[in-house]
Amino acid sequence: MTSIGAEATNSRAWTAYGEHHLRRGTHVPEVDRLAWGFWPTGPGTEVLGDLCGQRVLDLGSGLGKYAAFLVREHGARIDAVDSSPTQHERALARYGDLPGLTLHLADAADHLVRADPYDLIYSIHGLGYIDPRRLLPALTTALKPGGRLVFSVLHTDLNGRGPSPTLTVRPENLHLAGSDDPLTVSMWVLTPQLWEDLLGEHGFVVDRIETLDAPEDDNPVSCRLFHARRRVRITSRPRTSRPPEPNDALGVGALLHGPRGLLLGLHRRGTRELPGGRVEPGESYAGAVVREVKEETGCTAREEDVVLLGTLLDDVGDVVRTTVVALVTRWAGEPSDQPDESVSDWRFYPLDQLPDGLFDPSAQCLTAWRPDLSIDHPPARFHPFAPCASVTPSAGEEGAPTVAE
Repeated sequence: MTSIGAEATNSRAWTAYGEHHLRRGTHVPEVDRLAWGFWPTGPGTEVLGDLCGQRVLDLGSGLGKYAAFLVREHGARIDAVDSSPTQHERALARYGDLPGLTLHLADAADHLVRADPYDLIYSIHGLGYIDPRRLLPALTTALKPGGRLVFSVLHTDLNGRGPSPTLTVRPENLHLAGSDDPLTVSMWVLTPQLWEDLLGEHGFVVDRIETLDAPEDDNPVSCRLFHARRRVRITSRPRTSRPPEPNDALGVGALLHGPRGLLLGLHRRGTRELPGGRVEPGESYAGAVVREVKEETGCTAREEDVVLLGTLLDDVGDVVRTTVVALVTRWAGEPSDQPDESVSDWRFYPLDQLPDGLFDPSAQCLTAWRPDLSIDHPPARFHPFAPCASVTPSAGEEGAPTVAE
């Protein structure tokens, strides 16, 4: 099953689950603690720390009962997001008027990329229902640097089936009260090591993982509770261990920064990077920038709207690499994937929410432009053409990016 099909299955199942309980008028008692497993034992609210003044998100909140408990008993202000309209209906009926709690009906990843960044995101069993390849990049952008992510996920199910060491989805049963026919959901039940590796790839540090076993000796169900945080400093890395080919050793990196943030794409080798590439024979630097932006993103710019900030020199193996840093002050069009290009998935990132795994030259370009950015990368010598601070923002930054006619 594809990840899209798996998530669609889950959406239908949780909608049916909510409909079932709406018809039954199911009463769910208020909670007096957080239960990270499926039973009222083990760690509770203390794992979240002091919530006073924190911007908090409950991801996959269901009825919102845990978020409501934290609001009432711990003075928290919480956004609670769930994608099931019937679960959201039940939550609204019960907690819709509770001051300090805001209930959102939305896809989790969509909410994360649109929301202002949070200090803390927690989830009780919610992450296992969403493809990590879609969710984790959104979680990175939604957490402030140093922000915490605390979540529990299934490890071993009722049948004693343990987690998968590969990023695959599998069916699990969602049991309904008063019914002998369970609903089928699709879940990513992964080993702790795989979760930790995936989190690390997306800019998180895992501080600890707790084992949560069922209290009954004959119950095989087990969960894991992850305590993670977003790195304070952004990391960079090379695409490959090989040095660049000689004709690739002179390149340009294009900074397109506007109201939505900085434009970055995903290279097929896994690095996030600026539009750019090598300078072709006979090209000017500004001409190479305009061409690369068009080829890779579909956006158009003019050479007169390209400000050359300077050159970066570093070495990879025995090859000296030169990158010309360029700020594109005006452009037209919406970035999109282009046929036969190695970089795709173009997105705008706020400067305080840049992803990890930046391509080394892109990271170097960014700190040459904005030395205040917290990005770790190999050293490079920057030779400025003009003071970066003297560049006056134009329509590409203060208004809708356009090219003047």
